[in-house]
Amino acid sequence: MTGLVLSVQGRPMNILYIMSDDHATNAISAYGSHLTSVFKTPSIDRLAAEGVRMDRTYCVNAICTPSRASVLTGQYGHINGVKTLRDPIPPDAVNVAALLKKGGYQTALIGKWHLKTEPFGFDYWKVGPGQGKYHDPIFIEKGTPYKLTKNLKTTPGYYTDLITDYALEWLKDRPADKPFALFLHHKAPHGKWEPAKRHLNFLENVEIPEPDSLWEDYSHRSEASRDFGTSISHRLADRRNMIDDVTSYKWPTAQLDMTGMTEEQKTKAAYQKYLKDYLRCVKAVDENVGRVLDYLDESGLTENTLVVYTSDQGMFLGEHDYFDKRWIFEEAFRMPFIARLPGQIPAGSSTDALCANIDFAPTLLRAAELPAPDAMQGKSFFNILNTGKQPKNWRESVYYRYWMHLNGHHIPGHFGVRTDRYKLIFYYGLALGATGAVDKQTQAGWELYDLQKDPQEVSNVYKNPEYSDISAKLKIELIRLKEEFGDSDKPYPDLKKVIEESWN
Repeated sequence: MTGLVLSVQGRPMNILYIMSDDHATNAISAYGSHLTSVFKTPSIDRLAAEGVRMDRTYCVNAICTPSRASVLTGQYGHINGVKTLRDPIPPDAVNVAALLKKGGYQTALIGKWHLKTEPFGFDYWKVGPGQGKYHDPIFIEKGTPYKLTKNLKTTPGYYTDLITDYALEWLKDRPADKPFALFLHHKAPHGKWEPAKRHLNFLENVEIPEPDSLWEDYSHRSEASRDFGTSISHRLADRRNMIDDVTSYKWPTAQLDMTGMTEEQKTKAAYQKYLKDYLRCVKAVDENVGRVLDYLDESGLTENTLVVYTSDQGMFLGEHDYFDKRWIFEEAFRMPFIARLPGQIPAGSSTDALCANIDFAPTLLRAAELPAPDAMQGKSFFNILNTGKQPKNWRESVYYRYWMHLNGHHIPGHFGVRTDRYKLIFYYGLALGATGAVDKQTQAGWELYDLQKDPQEVSNVYKNPEYSDISAKLKIELIRLKEEFGDSDKPYPDLKKVIEESWN
């Protein structure tokens, strides 16, 4: 087959892209976080030991639907049309799966889609509608009306196990004369957190270490973000219905009784309950990653299959006293990305190159030796994977944009830039007509973090005179990135006004 990269065995390269939902790097032991002493992910760690761990990979919008659209299209949300959870992806959008299919690959999507529009670009797909259910879920298969789910039967079992079953069945039954590109998308560990029955007692008598920033003093923050942490927000300390999120399922589990607790005790209890159920969901993912890797070994596919493990964004696991994502802070912004390709990706390697999820589609196409269309805004980092070195003119910053102002977790609209050392954030506090955003203006403001001195982002230095030159340079870089990626402020006069008033 011309145009398809050949493995060391002279066979066309296969692609297995495994993506979880809300899986933080801190919950993967290969990344060595404070949780590693009590929680391990041996199957995902195996991929890292046999491949490369990327340490600074970021999403351009830390929320599920927009991030998935960026992965698929290689574009920012203002280009592909998916800026918020409520925006459907256009069925004619540029699509890495469709391009792989056109290039000779047998393509399949199994698991979570979460992009509103019926899946497209895949020879076969089987997905759970919407968020999907952990226990006894419903699945829609290609050939079934996508939006008609009322009469579909539930499937006995656990979502994470079931989609792995389906993936293995598809791999066994696929046409042997074509390379495959399988997109295996887990629902886990997205909330509400419902572990498999076999994991209900996992970590039961374990004390989960707390992140230092769980007890962050917000006084360093700008007024634009400081006060977004009350009962309507997403903090462990104050959001009591967060406890409902982690105790809502019917399976027998220890319920959390907060009667008579102090606020500090409530925060500690909420953290322990949240982390245990979250990690229980991750454990099932790791087990099933192992099942797929074992199948590749047994079927002789390991040597010519690029395996990627990632998530659609990060997740707060108590850092900053938060859960959920959306903020540009590292725990939500940063994505895990681990890749293995024997003979081409050095085992046990790592890289701190700045990469983004708009780069995923070009990278997969480069792995298949297929061209990325000009419409894709990302760049292939395939050469970084197999050499560990950044090519000339590689990006020195990542641009981020969160559009869904005040919706869901009451987080203000903001954009920002992250470089090797610094992060500059501008909270503009406007809905700007984004679908689902709340049309209520909030305080605008800037924050600056020196990630070398302050990796936990608990010291905003924007008003520190020692950083005035850094702030000025980062603002210039922010403008450059907005221009480069076509994120113009011209359609939003209110935003231009806010920026002008807040620039200094």
